[in-house]
Amino acid sequence: MKPSYSRVVFAAMLFFMVTTTECKKSCGFKAIFNFGDSNTDTGGFWAAFPAQGPPHGMTYFKKPVGRATDGRVILDFLAQGLGLPFLSPYLQSIGSDYRHGANFATLASTVRLPQTSLFVTGVSPFSLAIQLRQMKEFKVKVDEHHHKGKTNLPSPDIFGKSLYTFYIGQNDFTGNLARIGISGVKEYLPQVVSQIASTIKEIHALGGRTFWVLNLAPIGCYPAFLVELPHNTSDIDQFGCLISYNNAVVDYNNMLKAALAKTRKEIADANVIYVDTHAVLLDLFQHPTSHGLKYGTKACCGYGGGAYNFNQQIFCGNTKQINGTTVTANACKDPQNYVSWDGIHATDAANKLTAYAILNGSYFDPPFPLHHYCDVQPID
Repeated sequence: MKPSYSRVVFAAMLFFMVTTTECKKSCGFKAIFNFGDSNTDTGGFWAAFPAQGPPHGMTYFKKPVGRATDGRVILDFLAQGLGLPFLSPYLQSIGSDYRHGANFATLASTVRLPQTSLFVTGVSPFSLAIQLRQMKEFKVKVDEHHHKGKTNLPSPDIFGKSLYTFYIGQNDFTGNLARIGISGVKEYLPQVVSQIASTIKEIHALGGRTFWVLNLAPIGCYPAFLVELPHNTSDIDQFGCLISYNNAVVDYNNMLKAALAKTRKEIADANVIYVDTHAVLLDLFQHPTSHGLKYGTKACCGYGGGAYNFNQQIFCGNTKQINGTTVTANACKDPQNYVSWDGIHATDAANKLTAYAILNGSYFDPPFPLHHYCDVQPID
């Protein structure tokens, strides 16, 4: 039986406290290479299309830094826990340091190739296939420049000593959900999990041996989807989440889990790990006060107030006219009390709690002995 999330977080915090009293050893993972969307983008999208403004970044960085939240994304906390610096976006040309990995994630990315333009529907051109091509090109450059002396690139042997993380698929699931419904989306979800699996196998061929794949979050609890997705009141559960949509997410996650199990058999010398972030986030949405938060299905940064504080006509930080009145979607003053930052993404506080649970190791399938690879460092 899986331990309750509250006990997991407490155990994780205790574990981190203990490790600080011991002699630190070098982590077996010398780098992280990440593939994903806005949930782990550390500035890639806004490096390509500069435009992000306040109040993004207000909590930790005190300014916008290309992350779709008030502070840090899950990837930032995972890197810190492994004793690594924050990952530079692959697309960031100025100030990047790739000695400890690279982040290929961009906001609005999908697993499948986009069928439309960024300027029409907002879907990122940097799909998983493009991110994989970027990874391959990165490896070529590392090999080419190694003999040229000091650079901001790692040594060529880094690829077998790295952790490869995937947190992508949410936009494939939600992009057309309101228009074609659950049944329509389910028709192409097998393509999504198949491409994730094939990407892992291609990276394995490049030398990668440890892969963490984070599953899909309970989108039926996100304020934006509670406002945007068609539903009846009978589809709302006791926690205020959408039953049918969350059930569809569970179906997708089971499909992903099965695909990874098959991949694990095909590349038996690799660690292919399914990470159940869904369970962690679902508990945060359902029981925010049990984790020191106050609001589950209400956005911190938005417009409209009420149960969700989300208006699909105006997104976080924007100003526009609605019904003849100029309004702004402002941020709350206490994002540390919210699970949801802007109706679509988690807050720094929620991302930190999720990372605690991951690093504690209770949400890996199959079990993964992270402490054998690293003395996990405290995250703050």
